[in-house]
Amino acid sequence: MKHPILKISVALIVIMGMIASVFAINSKKDETTIDHNSTTYNNVVWAQEELDNIVLNDDNFLQPDTTWKPYRVYRKVKGIFMTGHSIGLKSRFEEVLQLTQETEINSWVIDVKDDYGTMTYKSSIPLVQEVGADKIIKVRDFPGVMDILRENDVYPIARIVTFKDKQITSVRPDLAIKTNTGEVWRDRKGDAWLNPYNRETWDYVIDIAKEAAMMGFKDIQFDYVRFPTDGNRAIIDYGEAEEDETKAEAIAAFLAHAREELKDYGVYVSADIFGLVTTVSDDMGLGQHLESVALSADVLLPMVYPSHYALGTYGVPIPDKDPYTIIYTSMNTARERIEAIETDKPKAVLRPWLQDFTASYLGAGYYQVYDKEQIRAQIQATYDAGLEEWVLWNAGNKYTWEALVE
Repeated sequence: MKHPILKISVALIVIMGMIASVFAINSKKDETTIDHNSTTYNNVVWAQEELDNIVLNDDNFLQPDTTWKPYRVYRKVKGIFMTGHSIGLKSRFEEVLQLTQETEINSWVIDVKDDYGTMTYKSSIPLVQEVGADKIIKVRDFPGVMDILRENDVYPIARIVTFKDKQITSVRPDLAIKTNTGEVWRDRKGDAWLNPYNRETWDYVIDIAKEAAMMGFKDIQFDYVRFPTDGNRAIIDYGEAEEDETKAEAIAAFLAHAREELKDYGVYVSADIFGLVTTVSDDMGLGQHLESVALSADVLLPMVYPSHYALGTYGVPIPDKDPYTIIYTSMNTARERIEAIETDKPKAVLRPWLQDFTASYLGAGYYQVYDKEQIRAQIQATYDAGLEEWVLWNAGNKYTWEALVE
């Protein structure tokens, strides 16, 4: 059966050909008299009548909206974190890429919007330009970088620091969390935050995510997707929205909205969450409730760094010295809780952040040097908890590569 558009196209070609014949005849009217009984004349009249009677369905000529959804690529991630500066420094980039090829690492989590709210590459988003978030370019030929990663089969994940943002809030204080006196609120380090209740802040972050997707990222990972946890939170005034929506509802709603907005961009949506979220029953006052976010994102990344747990957590006297127990307890509990959710909706995959740094700041006796043994213990604990993915965190991107040789 022919397609309707094809049938119409054939008819139009025949008709236009016949009409052309009429023009040819008319052009010679000074030399030739038209025979109204001729076959050519009668066919042209028929063609004109057919043309008048053709009903064109406008829908047949509409182009569908572009969607990259069919090109979504999922990978069981074994990854590392890379800053924009590491990507932009050619020697550093090439060194890490070579080490990646020699180990089991198959993915990079790359800063797109960092902890300060600044971009790694030049953005085409008007508001990003307006607030100067891309004023200092860390990587000038970012498409070239993405080409190299693709050629080397490195799965690219975009890290976007979500609500912590001192850059845009300095220019657009109306988007910031405010104090009860109307001033921009700041945390213990003096950083300002976007108000997670404000939908306009959602648009800003999601526009950056869409641009990252168009750059070629396969996974959009939202970090600091929460309310602030330190500083004088008693003086915060979130506005009337807080009366209608809990923090947990706001964060889950943001992630669900982001996933909906990004569904046609061929990417997965992931979210970093606090390690303790895996085992506490509430949202810890920061808006991250495990069962809620598990239904709002495709992937959850609990930051289960042993050094971040209080002494005695899970019965472990010094958590930093027992990475296996911390990771296994956290991730096994999280897996069981998510599996127990009764729902028809898809549930998030768990992909923990693991510690590849030495927390000497804890003081003598409360930390240990993290080397090959400690890295492998965390990875094994992840596997023993029934999971298959993980990412290593080192702020300076200096990893224990000898622990990652397959």
